[in-house]
Amino acid sequence: MRIAGFETGTAEVNGQSIHYATGGKGPPVLLLHGFPQTHVMWHDVAPALAERFRVVLPDLRGYGASSKPASTEAYSFRHMADDQRALMRSLGHGSFHVAGHDRGGRTAHRLALDTPEVVRSITLMDIVPTHRLLDDLDRHVARAYYHWFFLPQPSPFPETMIGHDPDTFFESCLLGWGAARLDDFAPDALDAYRHAWRDPETIRAMCADYRAALDHDFDLDAADLGRRLSCPALVLYGRDGAMAKAYDVPATWTDRFETLQAEAIPGGHFFVDQHPRETAEALLSFLSKVETG
Repeated sequence: MRIAGFETGTAEVNGQSIHYATGGKGPPVLLLHGFPQTHVMWHDVAPALAERFRVVLPDLRGYGASSKPASTEAYSFRHMADDQRALMRSLGHGSFHVAGHDRGGRTAHRLALDTPEVVRSITLMDIVPTHRLLDDLDRHVARAYYHWFFLPQPSPFPETMIGHDPDTFFESCLLGWGAARLDDFAPDALDAYRHAWRDPETIRAMCADYRAALDHDFDLDAADLGRRLSCPALVLYGRDGAMAKAYDVPATWTDRFETLQAEAIPGGHFFVDQHPRETAEALLSFLSKVETG
């Protein structure tokens, strides 16, 4: 699926091939997708942002058309963040705004922790901190987010189970985290997601992504629990999603940032697909205020 007004490319950075689309003019904004999607999830939001910003939409390593390394450790958010910083540098952007949904939000948070000097602002979409989710798990979150514990099971168990019918599994993910129907997703976007997740290598990589969260990211985040980031921060979350039902989502981030604002968007976890206009308006308002000081 092509996004109107955007050109595509592949950057060889950080030992990976990172596929991306880019368009617009102005200050640079990096938009990071989550599981089980690709950069296509921004198809309605990115053109609105591109009227004022230079927008970059990559596929995370392991997802879409980007490379899929073999080891579990290679999927830590630290490595994913290194990819994105190197991609933006290769495109001439030494510092930039970053916004991420789901796994993209976790990548964005790690990027800001590891290299705060490159992050002009950060927007986190429908997540609570990785360490908080895993260390303070309750039964309601465990049931809603069971994939966090199914996908990391030893290979090839989850890969084999998912591979028998990837559409059924991944579509259940799209629908299972609050207030979504399949027709909330644009048909062309769904086609792009299905094309990606039917690839056995993508299935393997997504399992490795979740294995890395348990095996590596939890410890990396534990080491940074005392840190507060100074960059302007926005938390967006689905008003009717699983995270909003289980947590006061903004409150889970208040000890991680010096300044934080938050806004609930109608819909569930995939509110970007469900309500792109509201999402774009919230992003544009925040980014414009940061740029004008």
